[in-house]
Amino acid sequence: MSDTALPIAGGERIREVARALVRRHRGALLLVITLHAFAALAGLVGPWVIGRMIDELSSGTAGMATIDIMFLLLAGAVVLQALVTRFAQLWSLRLGESVFAKLREDFLATVTSLPLSVVERAGTGDLLSRTTSDVDAVAQTVRFGVPRILVTGMTVILTLGAAFIINPLVALAILAGVPLIALSSRWYLRRSGPGYRRQLATYGRLVGVINETVEGARTIDALALAPVQRLKIDRALAARNQAERYTLGLRSVWYPLTTLGFLVPVIAVLLWGAFLMGQGLATAGDVTTIALYAMQLTGPVEELVNWMDRLQVGTTALARIVGVAEVPTDRPRADQTPEGEQVEARGIRFSYRAGVEVLRDVDLVPRVGERVAIVGPSGSGKSTLARMLTGITGPTGGEVTVGGADVMRIPLDVLRQHVALVTQEHHVFVGTLADNLRLAAPDARDGELEEALQAVGALRWVRAMPHGLETVVGSGGVVLTPAQAQQVALARLVLLDPHTLVLDEATSLLDPRAARGLEQSLDRVLEGRTVIAIAHRLHTARDADRVIVMREGRIVESGSHDELVAMGGEYAALWRSWQAESAEDPPS
Repeated sequence: MSDTALPIAGGERIREVARALVRRHRGALLLVITLHAFAALAGLVGPWVIGRMIDELSSGTAGMATIDIMFLLLAGAVVLQALVTRFAQLWSLRLGESVFAKLREDFLATVTSLPLSVVERAGTGDLLSRTTSDVDAVAQTVRFGVPRILVTGMTVILTLGAAFIINPLVALAILAGVPLIALSSRWYLRRSGPGYRRQLATYGRLVGVINETVEGARTIDALALAPVQRLKIDRALAARNQAERYTLGLRSVWYPLTTLGFLVPVIAVLLWGAFLMGQGLATAGDVTTIALYAMQLTGPVEELVNWMDRLQVGTTALARIVGVAEVPTDRPRADQTPEGEQVEARGIRFSYRAGVEVLRDVDLVPRVGERVAIVGPSGSGKSTLARMLTGITGPTGGEVTVGGADVMRIPLDVLRQHVALVTQEHHVFVGTLADNLRLAAPDARDGELEEALQAVGALRWVRAMPHGLETVVGSGGVVLTPAQAQQVALARLVLLDPHTLVLDEATSLLDPRAARGLEQSLDRVLEGRTVIAIAHRLHTARDADRVIVMREGRIVESGSHDELVAMGGEYAALWRSWQAESAEDPPS
């Protein structure tokens, strides 16, 4: 079972992604491999020249002219290697940036298209860790790991090839460390994959707990829940610590064994080479050259092994990132188009978990252009019904239709042109105010943006900003108050211009006087549209054409404000209670 609510991609899927990336960047990859091959070949010249010089000097046939030529060849090889390596690394980094940019764009597109019900069920921690620490891990692997693996891999292959060309018998000793490196790496890789998956998952849980603690600090303090929350953090930290210690333990065994595997070939070449020299099967130059090659291999092989470890983290992070795309769509058959503006909810039933129904046989058919207010105590199902009406979550029983089309079979971009939801939650994106507003209408002109702001009573304070619509807001910019942020969200709704609006306590963050003024301003904009307002301030219900009272997932009363007050039922009791509270705490 997965450690998180969001899926993790399997090995075959990761290989498919890797193959697709190779095909997409085939030309750049071939250029990088070619450059690194030339750099590796240039690096092989030095040991070969030194070996030949030793043989020439040993035989007594080397003159000064020969020594000078070999010295110039050695110097030229070093300079050539430096130049080629510089361009090879430059193109490697460019390739890494191109690959990572594509991965990041695909991931962002996937995340923003996830069903909201899945995101809420997964929680913030898992998704946040995938979009931050996992993306960073993949970035390190793609930007630096892939280029270095190409460099070291090419160097190892060409160095071994050169050693066997010079003297196959002596070169056999270079392979002396392979069994130790291969067996220890096999032992490590079989255990490190699951270990790193658990490590990243525990980080996601820790992020989630800390995030909810920070966001709910006031509530935790008010309800004296600090000890409970501290215990949750301690448990998340303990799980994270245990996961880290496990992978650290693996590395503490693997690293010493591989280091020993790097040293064995150098010693083996010298001992084996000395024996072959005594048998007349090798020269001092052959042994020297191959010993230098063995020493040169120590750095690349050690780096390759180290990147294998980091590659485990990067691959695990990539599996978590790619796994987000495996979340099934909540609209597998989005093949219907609304024909008309009528919204109908009939026989709606819904359960978050089996056996516990939040909505029970709810029927709601507002007239086109009607304003309906839904009231009731907390937990009565008001917000859940709003989610059903806007297609965020499909009902477990019954049907919601817009213009005769099933709301869960309408493509989401089409549905939002007909029905939109604004909740008490809001978000200001980093960018200008104009950028934030154009999320709802990318082609809107400044005049249209100002009209939308005027409709929600925000134009005055926007014009008072340092740069008006071009003022940068969000992190690093001007910080908007909760009320201002909510007005921006409502202005987006005006720009979106759907025929049916669902307002789920959309003005709850404003003080009563500001909320009342905003709702009166919205009256002009909402004229002629169907409006369904989830309200806890009952003046919204008083102004509605129809009021619906919900309790325990059912509609228990329906009628106009005056009719329900006259009935003396639940709405009348709510109205009296609300009036009494308003009288005790008048708006400032």
